[in-house]
Amino acid sequence: MHDRLSAACRPFMQSVREEGGRHEFDGQISDLSPGGVRAMIDALGGADLDDPQQTVHVATFENLARSWFGDLEVHRWNPDLHLRNMNLVHYEREYAPERERAAARLRHLAQWPDAVDMAIQSLDRTSAPMARGLLSSARGLHAQIDRVDAPEEITVRAHRAVDRLVGSLIRAAEHGEPSAALGADNLAKLMTASEALRFDLSEMTEVVERETERLTGMLARACARIEPAATPRQVVRRLLSDRPRSDQDILANAQEVTTDLLRFTGERDLVRWLDGQMEFGLDHESQGLYFANMRFCAPEEVDSPATYHLTPPDRSWPQTDIDEWLETFSPTLIGSMSAHEAAPGHFAHARALRHVDGLSRRILMSYTFAEGWAHYAEELCVEEGFRSDDPRFEIGMCIWALVRVARLASAIGLHGGTMTVADSVARFMDTAYFPRPAAVQEANRGLFDPMYARFTWGKLVIRDVRERARTAWGPRFSLGRFHAALFELGSPPIGLIYSILDTPALDTSRSDSRT
Repeated sequence: MHDRLSAACRPFMQSVREEGGRHEFDGQISDLSPGGVRAMIDALGGADLDDPQQTVHVATFENLARSWFGDLEVHRWNPDLHLRNMNLVHYEREYAPERERAAARLRHLAQWPDAVDMAIQSLDRTSAPMARGLLSSARGLHAQIDRVDAPEEITVRAHRAVDRLVGSLIRAAEHGEPSAALGADNLAKLMTASEALRFDLSEMTEVVERETERLTGMLARACARIEPAATPRQVVRRLLSDRPRSDQDILANAQEVTTDLLRFTGERDLVRWLDGQMEFGLDHESQGLYFANMRFCAPEEVDSPATYHLTPPDRSWPQTDIDEWLETFSPTLIGSMSAHEAAPGHFAHARALRHVDGLSRRILMSYTFAEGWAHYAEELCVEEGFRSDDPRFEIGMCIWALVRVARLASAIGLHGGTMTVADSVARFMDTAYFPRPAAVQEANRGLFDPMYARFTWGKLVIRDVRERARTAWGPRFSLGRFHAALFELGSPPIGLIYSILDTPALDTSRSDSRT
């Protein structure tokens, strides 16, 4: 690996290891102490890579690291960064022999006390709302320990380390600053640095209003196809009440629509790569945090099945909260969720990443592109007529799109100081039709993940480039060619996708090559 690329990977080691598949980082933790972070930033830069476009790709991630860790000092206020440093879940994927993965997991677990020492040393600016929002995730680390076949000494030390981390978060929850606001200028700076494209707050505020109006209109028209005399809210309420009753029902709903989406995506030639296996599972670890995720076979790994994980409710919750969480997996919402996670979304993108030229493009991934693509894929299915005879798919797409717009509004509001968590919860409930438990989860996520504004932003940039390509390429334009051109770039900083407009439409029949 080129020295400059290697240094750029260090600030994003978890992503490079787990999503890029570079397992030389297995069994390691990042040094997130103040001194470790300074050393990581100082090491950035160096000689250009052989390919100028890959140099630009790497430089953008260097800018993100300098902004994230240097200017904004995320390691001092965001516990989620430290929790991810301890995560062991990725070792459960079958990317290597079980004995090899078990040894790496044990080495990683043995370093948890050091990771907690670094976290406590660094986290001197954690706000009370952020600490409260991440307490359950910190406590959940105990369950990861219990799944490791480790010597008693390592297990005891790891449990004690988690207790110390939880204790520090409890103190921050009681005595931390009352506001988790990053600041509007800092949010804009962070988003701009990460994507080689200006994130204009005024423009994004207009996007919130414009997209809310557009999607609300689409939703009303789709609801009228089901029950013309009812309001959209009445129709949505009735549709979401058709929720699964068991964990097996959740999986069955996802499997049924995903099978249709894979077939539809292939028949319409929307993406080139739909090979590989997909399994389905439940992710109890993410209860109260995420609804679903795709754990895909990383581009640098030997091929293995991807797993589409869905997050069931915690059965210890009040029954009302359980029922409302289950609404997320109703036939109305599971369709667009599966287009996002599976096809043409994350699963299809992950398969394409295995065929991208250039190591930096395969392992340094922009989440704005990745999530923007998966979100774009949802509306693409509506545009192309997926289940056009069943308005529930379009209704679900509109609801999820309104959720992503509410995320953009909440990121701007929460971190610009113009919105409270309660305001954010109300936004998700009022404009996105989300039930309260899901709305609370979304609002809390905005505290520690301000970049969840990326979904709508990424989608709209892709749509803008699509229309420009349609004009520039003329009769050679097709959705398949356009999507192939995007995937040739890997998962690039979103501002770099405009470069495809400078080249003719790609011949998607070319043979595979890798460097």
